[in-house]
Order: sequence, then structure tokens, then C-alpha cells
Amino acid sequence: MAFLFGHAETSYTHHQTPISLPTKSGSKTSFADLIKSATPPCRLNPLLFNGHLQTMWTAVKDDGPPVYYKRKIYESTHSVYPGQFTVDFVISKDEGLASKVDENLPERTTFYSEGQWATVGSDDKKPMLVCLHGLSGGSHEVYLRQCVAPLTAIGWEACVVNGRGCAMSKITTPRLFNARATWDVRQLVEHLRDLFPNRPLYAVGFSLGANILTNYVAEEGESCVLKAAVACSNPWNLEIANVALQRSWLGLGVYSTVMGGNLKKLYELHRTDLLKAEELDDEKIMKCKYLHEFDRAVQAPSWGYPTETAYYRDAQSADAVVAIKIPFLAINAEDDPISSIEAIPYEEFKQNPYTVLCCTNWGGHLSWFQFGGKRWFADAVVAFFTKLHEEVDVDALPAGKKVEVNGEALTKKYPFFDPCNRRLVLPPK
Repeated sequence: MAFLFGHAETSYTHHQTPISLPTKSGSKTSFADLIKSATPPCRLNPLLFNGHLQTMWTAVKDDGPPVYYKRKIYESTHSVYPGQFTVDFVISKDEGLASKVDENLPERTTFYSEGQWATVGSDDKKPMLVCLHGLSGGSHEVYLRQCVAPLTAIGWEACVVNGRGCAMSKITTPRLFNARATWDVRQLVEHLRDLFPNRPLYAVGFSLGANILTNYVAEEGESCVLKAAVACSNPWNLEIANVALQRSWLGLGVYSTVMGGNLKKLYELHRTDLLKAEELDDEKIMKCKYLHEFDRAVQAPSWGYPTETAYYRDAQSADAVVAIKIPFLAINAEDDPISSIEAIPYEEFKQNPYTVLCCTNWGGHLSWFQFGGKRWFADAVVAFFTKLHEEVDVDALPAGKKVEVNGEALTKKYPFFDPCNRRLVLPPK
């Protein structure tokens, strides 16, 4: 009956003793309690009464809130994966309207001129949000703008890390983004720390971007300078999600086909540069129909994996949950047909007092549509960041610091499990 009225059920999974956060009033609050008090009731459009209808509704055209950007091209400093990636910084509407339209970029996006970029940087203390989009997406995505627009409207700054080759960006090496590529966001965060030394930094990731963000935060561990992070519709265990996707006609014939098609379009856009890699076979790639076929033909050989499943196992972020050392919120729908419930690491969330998993029994993938087209998860993300920043003493948050649980500091004891150990061995930078 709850579905008839649009009432979805919300549940929380977390450590029995979550970390305590210092408030501006001088008291302390449980991280889990803060999330529960901030999260709005999940009220969805009852006409979209299951995960498939919710997810498919994302195909319906929606202009979403207008957000204007200036783009900066970054040259990667990674020793193994050079090349370039782009970051789109949110600017004011007036500045955006005053900028000349660039047909080679997404709508409402223009490049920084050298003179404009030279003036970027500030000692202000404005909160700043770093965003990571989903598979083959970019800063233009509606789901992303629905999170960014309300926060920037109340004085936050924001930027979006575009995956290599995404959002009409160019590549200079024969590789696209991948699901474990944390090096670009790491380089950006380090640069933001230099540009804006006093700004508290937060981050949100969506789907594939959530997987990357989770791995990044875990790899940084106690050195992570982000104040808090949110992962939305993370697929978590990519191998399990892949198997679940292929199990049904809708999973294989609709979702996997659409995602595979989007990646093929990306390949065709960057075909000349990508085929500079001897490992890639154009004929095989053009025959790809499904997501896993594209990953087998392009992503695995591009990055040095023997198979697409080896790539999935290496890129998964389920294990990473136990290594996170900053306040971390994850939001998933149990009926998500892409980020399968089977892949959600419930037990890992119970082991880490820094993390809280919020699940709804209904909502689909990056959907949770309400009447009027707004998405509940965007409201939840905005409410969490707003409450955390306004009520908690963010300067005392565990960003790069040890936090005590039950009066004891969390320390490693041998033997210990290394959740960030990867089979594809790389230098950190």
C-alpha cells in the first residue's frame, strides 16, 4: 500500500558505535544520528512504482536547473598515465551569459581564458563541492546539476571532474577513463588545496563516479583532506553487478545495451587517438553491443587487464569501505537494476564507524523521481552537506586526522587486511 502513496522505506546500516562529530555549539553528535535527522522522507512518484520504471524515466527529456561552467584543461602529472583531463568550475549565471557560446563544449560551458584562470584562487572559507559523474557522463548531467544548483544558490562553490574523453573533452593518449582511475581526482584535490587553502572541501560521486570516489577516499585514508563524501548509486562490486546485469532480458537487452552504445559513441568520437594503442582491434570494438563486451574489447586491454572481469575485480570499491577515515554517506536503492543489491557491502559498513549506508526499498538507478521531476536523492545529498557544514565544527572534522571511538584511537594491528591492495600495480602518482 505504501507504493500507492509514493512512500518508500528507508533503512540505515552502520557501525554499532559511529564516530562522534564535534558541533559548533560545543557538544557532540553521532554521525549516524546526524544523517538520519538530515535525510528527508523518501516520497516518490507512485506512477513509477518500481526500479525499472524509475530508471527508465531518466530517458525522458528534462532540462533540469541551469548551471554555468568554465572549463580548465589539466595536464596529468601521473608517471604512468600522462595526458589531459578537464574540470568544469561552476560560475554565476551573469558570468555565464556574458561568455561567448562554444559549440565544441556542452551547453552553458566555456573555456577559461589564460587571463581568467590567472585570477582563480582565493583565501575565502566558502565550502566547495567536488563532483564525479557517472559512466560516459559529464558536468551537464541533470542528476548532477540537481545536487549542484541548490548548494551554489546558498553560497557554495563547486566543480566537476570530467572523465577522460567525456563531456566533449579531448584525449591526448589512447585511453579513456576507467572505474578505478583515482589519479585525476587526487591531482585536482591537491590543486584545489593550493588554490583555496581555507575552503572546506566535500565530494559527491554518482554511479561509476561514486565507485571512483569511494576508492579515492579509501586510498587516502587518514591523509584524506575532504571533510566528508557521498556516494550515490555506487555499483560497489562490479563483477557481481555485471553478472546481475546479464541475468535478465531487461538487464542485458536494455541497460547493458544502452550503456554499451554510449561507450561506443565515445569510442567513435576518439577513434583516431584510441587506435594508437596496439592492443585495440577496431573491428572487434565495432561489433560490441553490450557494456561487458566494450570493457572486454577496450577497457581491459587499454589498462593491462587480461579480461573484463579481472578489470571489474580490480576496480571494485566494496572492500574500500573499511579503509575510509572521513565521514562517508552512501545512498543506494535496493531495486536498482544496474547497481544490484547483491553487490552492496552491508557487512563492510557495519565494520567502519566513519561510514553510513542509507538504502531505500524503491528508487532505481540515480532516479528516485518525485512528482515534478525532482529526485529525492539530490534532496538528501543537499540536506546532508548543508546540515553537516552548518552544524558541525568542520575544522575539527577527521580530514587527515585520527578520530577516537569509545575513547580509543583507531590503529592498525598486525595482521591487517589491506582493502586498497590492487592487482594492477602502479605508483601512487
